[in-house]
Amino acid sequence: MNRILIAEDEERIASFVEKGLRANAFTTTVAADGDAALGYAVTGSFDLMVLDIGLPGRDGFTVLRELREARVTLPVIVLTARDSVRDTVAGLEGGADDWMTKPFRFEELLARVRLRLRTAARAPEVTVLRSGDLSLDLRTRRARAESRTVDLTAREFVLLELFLRHPGQVLSREQILSHVWGYDFDPGSNIVDVYVRALRKKLGARRLETVRGMGYRMP
Repeated sequence: MNRILIAEDEERIASFVEKGLRANAFTTTVAADGDAALGYAVTGSFDLMVLDIGLPGRDGFTVLRELREARVTLPVIVLTARDSVRDTVAGLEGGADDWMTKPFRFEELLARVRLRLRTAARAPEVTVLRSGDLSLDLRTRRARAESRTVDLTAREFVLLELFLRHPGQVLSREQILSHVWGYDFDPGSNIVDVYVRALRKKLGARRLETVRGMGYRMP
């Protein structure tokens, strides 16, 4: 039996969605604010979340961003009154799997829930990223290079994961800053160069190439 988390502060809508899902053999939990929604979502106890954007506390965009930053792959269907293209694009690019606007028909929501659950069931979870003799275990958060186990700091882990997910691609300092440190970090900082040097020291200098005037690349 699939477990659905409903993050919705409007009691009437939450009750409507909950009753409909329960009538179709789903187990449901309702979170009435963003803080509770995030707390539930990171437990790993749910198979999908229906997420409103206009939540008290953390809003839906913040919940979604923090979930994806924590590498939580829980499928998320956004259900919101916001219907602008800008909001839709921001939600989908921010990690939402689907976007529905209110008012809505329950039959459509149910179809989308079932589709996302089928898609998630077919996609095997990737737990180890590899490049040659370098590997990164996403569960233990440890790297192995030439049969050596390498301990990483939290930022080093996220940075190495970024390179491993984009092999051969040149990543600019701005791209790395926004992914690893967030958009509010000072773009004039040399923090990216500092962490790239730290990874080279731990993993070997050949692992990361400098592309002058552009950024860095994992060959």
